[in-house]
Amino acid sequence: MNFKESSSVELKSIVNDDFKKEVIAFANTNGGEIYVGVDDDGVVVGVDNADKVMEKIGAIIRNGIKPDLTPYTSIDEQNADGKCIIKVTVMRGQKRPYHISDKGLKPSAVFVRHGVSSVPVTEETIRTMLKETDGVTFDKARCLNQELTFNYTKEVFQKQNVAFEESNMKSLGLIDNDGYYTNAALLLSDQCEHSIKCAVYEDNTKLEFKARKEFYGSILKQVDEAYEYINLCNNQNSTFEGLIRVDHYDYPQYAVREALLNAVVHRDYDYSGSILINIFSNRIEFVSIGGLVKGITLNDVMAGVSQPRNALIANVFYRLKLIESYGTGIQRIMESYQDQLIKPTFKIGPASFVVTLPKRKPFNDSTTEEETVMNLLNDKKFITRKDIEFVLNCSKFKAINIINELIRKGAIKKIGAGKDTQYTVV
Repeated sequence: MNFKESSSVELKSIVNDDFKKEVIAFANTNGGEIYVGVDDDGVVVGVDNADKVMEKIGAIIRNGIKPDLTPYTSIDEQNADGKCIIKVTVMRGQKRPYHISDKGLKPSAVFVRHGVSSVPVTEETIRTMLKETDGVTFDKARCLNQELTFNYTKEVFQKQNVAFEESNMKSLGLIDNDGYYTNAALLLSDQCEHSIKCAVYEDNTKLEFKARKEFYGSILKQVDEAYEYINLCNNQNSTFEGLIRVDHYDYPQYAVREALLNAVVHRDYDYSGSILINIFSNRIEFVSIGGLVKGITLNDVMAGVSQPRNALIANVFYRLKLIESYGTGIQRIMESYQDQLIKPTFKIGPASFVVTLPKRKPFNDSTTEEETVMNLLNDKKFITRKDIEFVLNCSKFKAINIINELIRKGAIKKIGAGKDTQYTVV
């Protein structure tokens, strides 16, 4: 019998420290066969005690490799040139990447077959394998980092009287059926790789910074700290209803909270970029990475349709009573501005979702309708007649009258014609 190493054949005179590496490489690639008792040149040297060697190989596969490869391997005794050898057959596994159990999902513990060699892979290759084999959304996939801690998250769960033991983590999907932390666990861990960036500007442009801050750690920690930071910029104003003083914030606290939670819960974590919160003198922008889930439109969202991109994270936030029910956040943001002429806006890009909260006018503000239109033009470079109808909640006839008066006063000018008609500041 002739033996020769190839991309699918490995020869071993004895079972050494590299044995599990060869098994892993075949399982992560296209499968193969390992012959024990045959040296690198193909010469049969045999094994002294076949049962003992087979038992040792079985223990290596069961205890030294994760996930479980037992169903994808077989160990058989054979006779070659009158000597006893062991044939180990390894099939391509269904839960790649397989790795050395005590090292975790690290490049130094994951191997693939390349020619006649078993070589370590890169982190990018590991991520690709996880996507291919798990076939699930980001938060449900196995996490690359299996050395996670949850100090902040445990405190939040404890405050809400929600258990956070291993069994609870499994039921929440933070630990999968094979005992791996999922990416949902990574997002809630102290080692979370994503962040929220806040920037405060001098006016309603990005020309000059006043302050900036970045928040790290568990997304629960980021939400708490970012909300507190935004509130520092959310001035409180007072009006009087008779003898009673009524306090109002520049931005409804409920709207700020919902916009922030929406950005964190529904962002696309396959992107490494940060959530951006831009605080201007007249508005706050919440820029979430990733557009809407495929098949969902802005009209669907406005109607209350909910399809969470990160279902596990959404469920955790629901359990912690951070979100009250699915699909109502956008509607409630709008409701918090029901007494205002200028409403929040929602813009969808190929890889972004932007929620803009305008600064509220006090209830007793005497802003005229013409001033409201000019304020709108401070936020938007160009507006249409329908924009004015929406902002003022008025008829087409009234909107046209206001436009004509502003044109007569030389405040705005008309651009385009027909359906393409727009108005801008002179």
